[in-house]
Amino acid sequence: MIPRYQTILFSVLLAASAVMGVVLWQLRDRAHQRLLSNQDSAPTQAPQVAQAEQATLLVANDADSSLLTQVQSLPLSQDPGARARAILGKLLDLYAAPGAAHPVPGGANSIAQVFLMPAPNLESPSASPANPSDPTSPQLAVVNLTGSFAAAHPSGLETETLTLLSICGTLHANLPRVAQVRFLVDGQSRPTLAGHADLTRTYLTAAAPSEAARP
Repeated sequence: MIPRYQTILFSVLLAASAVMGVVLWQLRDRAHQRLLSNQDSAPTQAPQVAQAEQATLLVANDADSSLLTQVQSLPLSQDPGARARAILGKLLDLYAAPGAAHPVPGGANSIAQVFLMPAPNLESPSASPANPSDPTSPQLAVVNLTGSFAAAHPSGLETETLTLLSICGTLHANLPRVAQVRFLVDGQSRPTLAGHADLTRTYLTAAAPSEAARP
C-alpha cells in the first residue's frame, strides 16, 4: 500500500509538470509569433544593380593598326576604379571573342585591378603630385594585368602596342582625368607585355597613338 504522503507528492509533481508543459508551449508559441512578425515587418530589399551606361571603347584593328571607337551599354559602378575595370573587361572580352579584329585570349578576367591616384609631374619628378581633392586634377591609372593574360598574348611589337594603346585610349575616353597609365602584371613591374611592348614606361593617354608611349 502506497503511503498517503507519497500519493500527495506524486500528485503535486504531476500537476507541476503539466503546468510547466503548458507554460513552455505558450512561450514557444509566442516566440514563433514574434519571429513571424519580424519577418513580415522587415522590408524586402532588392539587390542593388548597377545602372547601365554608355561606355566608349577604343577597339584595336590589326588589319590597319587602327583604334576604332565603339559604344557599348554596360552596368557600371559609381566607384571609379571598379568602373574602369568593368570597361576594360568589356574591351578584352571583345578581343577574346571569335573573329575579333585584334584577337587576344583572356577576356575580362585578365584585368585584376585598376587603381587611380594623383598623376606625378613627369617633367619634374621631384615636384608634388596633383592635388587629389581637385576634381579637375590629372590622374594616373595603374592597370594590373594577370600573368596568364601576358603569357597568352600574341608576341609582336605592333600587336602588343595596339593592346596597350587601346587600354589607354579607352580609359581616357571614359575617365577624362586619367592622363597617364602604368601597367603591372600580377602586381609586379614587368619589362614587356609579351617580349616587345615596354611596360616600364608611363603611357600618356591624351597623346596621339604613335606618340603615346613616353620613356
